[in-house]
Amino acid sequence: MIRISHLIHERFLFLFKFLHSPAYVGSVTPSSRFLAKKMIESIPWSEIHSVAELGAGTGAITQYIPSAAKEQTKVLLFEKDQTMRRDLKKKFPNYLCYSDSRELQRAMQNAEIEKLDCIISGLPFFNFPQAMRDQIVEQIHLSLKDQGMFVAFQYSKQMKQQLEEWFDIEEIKFVPMNIPPAFVYVCRRKHD
Repeated sequence: MIRISHLIHERFLFLFKFLHSPAYVGSVTPSSRFLAKKMIESIPWSEIHSVAELGAGTGAITQYIPSAAKEQTKVLLFEKDQTMRRDLKKKFPNYLCYSDSRELQRAMQNAEIEKLDCIISGLPFFNFPQAMRDQIVEQIHLSLKDQGMFVAFQYSKQMKQQLEEWFDIEEIKFVPMNIPPAFVYVCRRKHD
């Protein structure tokens, strides 16, 4: 019963945040378990020592990291919304939480991470001004090790061209069991 009321609370919180700030909250509901699992299963966790999740929201994807990742894997979470970020800190006390994905490099220095093995993103890039998209994508590219993974979901293929400039797109997976249906981009950082 507690789990059900928690899920209802998360969905109402997400809807409320979407209605007040649709540019930063990309959907009316958190990612489905189908989308979250598709994101997580795309990552070779045995090779991952450090990972960042951008746009962690209510932790719909984050909740699958502890069982997938090695115990010593360093995890950085980024969430702009203060209420959601506070909830993430409570749910995942071993993970470091930050507010701005454009400050990824600074957060890595704070966590003593030279390069990330993987970055997971639920950011609604389509909703951001182009300058902000450029800043975030550049931060992602700078922060990943050579051939590091970038796994992101989007609700359209709008970002495909920009992502191809910085990454090798290995696969695009369609996840119909999500509201709205989503595309999962599985990418590798291009060589410099």
